[in-house]
Order: sequence, then C-alpha cells, then structure tokens
Amino acid sequence: MDTTPAQRLASALQKLPLVAILRGLTPSEAPAIGQALTGAGFVLLEVPLNSPQPLDSIAALATQHPELLIGAGTVMRAADVRDVHAAGGRLIISPHFDADLVQEALRLGLACMPGVATPSEAFAALKSGAHALKLFPAEMIGPAVVKALRAVLPASVPLLPVGGVSPDNMAAWRKAGASGFGIGSALYKPGQSVAQTTAAAHTFIQNWRSMA
Repeated sequence: MDTTPAQRLASALQKLPLVAILRGLTPSEAPAIGQALTGAGFVLLEVPLNSPQPLDSIAALATQHPELLIGAGTVMRAADVRDVHAAGGRLIISPHFDADLVQEALRLGLACMPGVATPSEAFAALKSGAHALKLFPAEMIGPAVVKALRAVLPASVPLLPVGGVSPDNMAAWRKAGASGFGIGSALYKPGQSVAQTTAAAHTFIQNWRSMA
C-alpha cells in the first residue's frame, strides 16, 4: 500500500505520468470531466487555483476518485496548501519554487511538485523535500535543457515539462529525458465537452504509450 506522499506520487507516475491541468474547470463540470479523464486512464488531476471555485472542484474530484491523486496547481501561498488539504486534495503543484510551500505540503502529508527552470532551482527544491519537479515554462526552455538537467539530477527524480505540450512534441521531450508531462489547454479548455475531453485524453495516452 502506498503510505507516504512520495510513494503515492511514484505509484501514480508509474501508472501514467501525465498530469491533467484543468484550468477553468467549474464545480458543475468537474464530475463529468473527471470521469472522462480517469476513464481514459489519467490518474493525476490538477485544478489550478485561478479557476472558478477551485476548492469545490477539487473536493468533488477527490470524493469521486479517492484512489487517485487529485490536487491543485498555481499554488502560491502556504495558506493555499492548507486550503487544498482541507478540500481533500493530496497533490500540490506550483509554477515556481518556494520552500515554505514545499515544507507546508510535507507537513500535511501532500505530494509536492514545484516549478523550476534552472539547475539552482531544481536542487534547491529537492533539498527542501520536493517529490518531483515541474519544468516550467517548458515552451521557453526546450528539450535541450531537459537533457542537460538529466546529466546532473538524480535519475530517480521525476522531471515533467509543463507549458505548450502537445501530442506532436512529446517525443522530443521524452527522448531528452522527460519523465512525463503536465498537459493543459491541448487536453482541456474551459467549456469543452466531455466527448472532446475524452478524445484528447486518449490521444495523449496513446502517444505516450507508443513511445514506451
């Protein structure tokens, strides 16, 4: 049984290392969109905190899928971490590295994936206890940076590019050493239908698995 945050995240990444970033999701849409994604095979769902009533959506998804790793993105303050925890979220993702956020997530037993863009940020995040690293904004960095980071980071550290990821460019990132991806608007846009979300989910999963 996965008992620690690190074990829960490692287990989820092993099943499918793709994080669904559901920016703009509303609480009323959350159950159907969540079912579409999890039915396709997603096990990591992120509701950015700049979405409408994000804590309500996180609570709905966490209740619907207690076995999966549901949480928040765009987490900016330690108080946000506490709010996500209270809503039932178990995953904290931020666009940046902030030691206070990481330490609060660890204190509450949540998996934590801060955003980094440089080796200095990456090693500082790991020193603080981060369980995985979000490479952001990926479209400004490129696969070459992943390759360079992989040369110095511990091989066991999950490194997930986020920003501009599409089915067409996943292979270059994967070849450079990406462990997985955070996927935003190419997977889900506000108001998108369940059918569209299901189709996009299957496309991303098929592309990922074809590279294995």
